[in-house]
Amino acid sequence: MTSVDSPDSERRFHTKVEVRWSDMDVFQHINHARMVTLLEEARIPWLFEDDRPTKGLRAGCVLADLHVQYKGQLRHEDTPLDVSMWIERLRAVDFTIGYEVRPAGAASDSPASVIATTQMAAFDIDTQRLRRLTAAERDYLSLWK
Repeated sequence: MTSVDSPDSERRFHTKVEVRWSDMDVFQHINHARMVTLLEEARIPWLFEDDRPTKGLRAGCVLADLHVQYKGQLRHEDTPLDVSMWIERLRAVDFTIGYEVRPAGAASDSPASVIATTQMAAFDIDTQRLRRLTAAERDYLSLWK
Protein backbone atom coordinates (compact mmCIF):
# COMPACT_ATOMS: atom_id res chain seq x y z
CA MET A 1 0.00 0.00 0.00
CA THR A 2 1.40 3.37 -0.97
CA SER A 3 0.19 6.94 -0.79
CA VAL A 4 1.30 10.50 -1.34
CA ASP A 5 0.76 13.49 0.90
CA SER A 6 2.00 17.06 1.15
CA PRO A 7 2.83 18.11 4.74
CA ASP A 8 4.63 21.43 4.92
CA SER A 9 4.65 21.70 1.11
CA GLU A 10 6.86 18.61 0.85
CA ARG A 11 5.69 15.68 -1.19
CA ARG A 12 6.36 12.38 0.49
CA PHE A 13 5.93 8.84 -0.66
CA HIS A 14 4.47 6.56 2.03
CA THR A 15 4.62 2.82 2.04
CA LYS A 16 4.10 0.03 4.55
CA VAL A 17 6.89 -2.47 5.20
CA GLU A 18 6.21 -5.72 7.00
CA VAL A 19 8.59 -6.74 9.79
CA ARG A 20 9.64 -10.38 9.72
CA TRP A 21 10.47 -12.37 12.81
CA SER A 22 14.02 -12.74 11.43
CA ASP A 23 14.39 -8.92 11.52
CA MET A 24 14.41 -9.04 15.33
CA ASP A 25 17.48 -9.26 17.53
CA VAL A 26 18.06 -10.83 20.92
CA PHE A 27 16.74 -7.67 22.62
CA GLN A 28 13.35 -8.05 20.87
CA HIS A 29 13.64 -5.01 18.63
CA ILE A 30 14.48 -4.62 14.96
CA ASN A 31 18.17 -5.24 14.43
CA HIS A 32 20.08 -2.18 13.20
CA ALA A 33 21.43 -3.94 10.11
CA ARG A 34 17.98 -5.31 9.24
CA MET A 35 16.60 -1.76 9.37
CA VAL A 36 18.84 -0.92 6.40
CA THR A 37 17.23 -3.81 4.49
CA LEU A 38 13.75 -2.57 5.43
CA LEU A 39 14.66 0.90 4.09
CA GLU A 40 15.71 -0.74 0.83
CA GLU A 41 12.42 -2.63 0.68
CA ALA A 42 10.56 0.67 1.18
CA ARG A 43 12.26 2.52 -1.67
CA ILE A 44 11.82 -0.25 -4.29
CA PRO A 45 8.09 0.39 -4.97
CA TRP A 46 8.73 4.15 -5.11
CA LEU A 47 11.66 4.18 -7.51
CA PHE A 48 12.07 0.87 -9.28
CA GLU A 49 8.66 -0.42 -10.38
CA ASP A 50 8.07 -0.78 -14.12
CA ASP A 51 5.56 2.06 -14.34
CA ARG A 52 7.95 4.65 -12.84
CA PRO A 53 10.05 7.00 -15.01
CA THR A 54 12.95 5.91 -12.78
CA LYS A 55 12.76 2.28 -13.87
CA GLY A 56 16.13 2.83 -15.59
CA LEU A 57 17.68 3.03 -12.13
CA ARG A 58 16.96 -0.70 -11.75
CA ALA A 59 19.54 -1.37 -14.44
CA GLY A 60 22.15 0.70 -12.71
CA CYS A 61 22.02 2.44 -9.38
CA VAL A 62 24.37 2.11 -6.43
CA LEU A 63 24.19 3.20 -2.84
CA ALA A 64 26.98 5.72 -2.21
CA ASP A 65 26.28 6.84 1.37
CA LEU A 66 24.03 5.83 4.24
CA HIS A 67 23.15 7.50 7.55
CA VAL A 68 20.72 6.04 10.08
CA GLN A 69 19.66 7.56 13.39
CA TYR A 70 17.75 5.35 15.80
CA LYS A 71 15.49 7.58 17.89
CA GLY A 72 13.22 4.91 19.36
CA GLN A 73 12.75 1.16 19.46
CA LEU A 74 10.72 -0.66 16.84
CA ARG A 75 9.47 -4.12 17.63
CA HIS A 76 7.79 -6.94 15.73
CA GLU A 77 4.35 -5.84 16.93
CA ASP A 78 4.92 -2.42 15.28
CA THR A 79 4.42 -4.01 11.85
CA PRO A 80 3.73 -2.88 9.25
CA LEU A 81 6.13 0.02 9.58
CA ASP A 82 5.09 3.31 7.98
CA VAL A 83 7.99 4.64 5.92
CA SER A 84 7.84 8.11 4.38
CA MET A 85 10.45 9.13 1.80
CA TRP A 86 11.34 12.26 -0.13
CA ILE A 87 14.24 13.70 -2.12
CA GLU A 88 16.55 15.86 -0.02
CA ARG A 89 19.09 16.60 -2.77
CA LEU A 90 19.14 16.05 -6.51
CA ARG A 91 22.28 16.43 -8.60
CA ALA A 92 23.47 15.39 -12.06
CA VAL A 93 24.46 11.81 -11.18
CA ASP A 94 23.08 11.26 -7.70
CA PHE A 95 20.25 12.00 -5.32
CA THR A 96 19.73 11.78 -1.58
CA ILE A 97 16.60 10.19 -0.13
CA GLY A 98 15.29 11.20 3.29
CA TYR A 99 13.36 8.64 5.37
CA GLU A 100 11.19 8.66 8.47
CA VAL A 101 10.04 5.36 9.95
CA ARG A 102 7.16 5.05 12.41
CA PRO A 103 5.35 2.09 13.96
CA ALA A 104 2.01 1.00 12.51
CA GLY A 105 -0.80 3.36 13.48
CA ALA A 106 1.47 6.22 14.62
CA ALA A 107 0.37 9.73 13.69
CA SER A 108 2.37 11.28 10.85
CA ASP A 109 3.32 14.19 13.11
CA SER A 110 4.59 11.91 15.90
CA PRO A 111 8.36 11.61 16.36
CA ALA A 112 9.95 9.15 13.95
CA SER A 113 11.61 6.08 15.44
CA VAL A 114 14.20 6.03 12.66
CA ILE A 115 15.51 8.92 10.55
CA ALA A 116 17.78 8.06 7.66
CA THR A 117 19.30 9.20 4.39
CA THR A 118 20.72 7.28 1.47
CA GLN A 119 22.70 8.81 -1.36
CA MET A 120 22.01 6.90 -4.56
CA ALA A 121 24.16 7.26 -7.69
CA ALA A 122 23.10 6.39 -11.24
CA PHE A 123 25.47 3.75 -12.55
CA ASP A 124 26.12 2.18 -15.95
CA ILE A 125 26.60 -1.54 -15.34
CA ASP A 126 28.19 -2.16 -18.77
CA THR A 127 30.91 0.50 -18.43
CA GLN A 128 31.16 0.27 -14.63
CA ARG A 129 30.99 4.08 -14.41
CA LEU A 130 28.67 6.66 -12.97
CA ARG A 131 26.19 8.07 -15.46
CA ARG A 132 24.01 11.16 -15.56
CA LEU A 133 20.40 10.83 -14.53
CA THR A 134 18.07 10.97 -17.52
CA ALA A 135 15.67 13.88 -17.94
CA ALA A 136 12.73 11.58 -17.09
CA GLU A 137 14.49 10.37 -13.91
CA ARG A 138 15.30 13.95 -12.84
CA ASP A 139 11.75 15.13 -13.53
CA TYR A 140 10.24 12.30 -11.48
CA LEU A 141 12.66 12.76 -8.59
CA SER A 142 12.02 16.54 -8.61
CA LEU A 143 8.37 15.87 -7.82
CA TRP A 144 9.43 14.62 -4.38
CA LYS A 145 11.57 17.60 -3.29
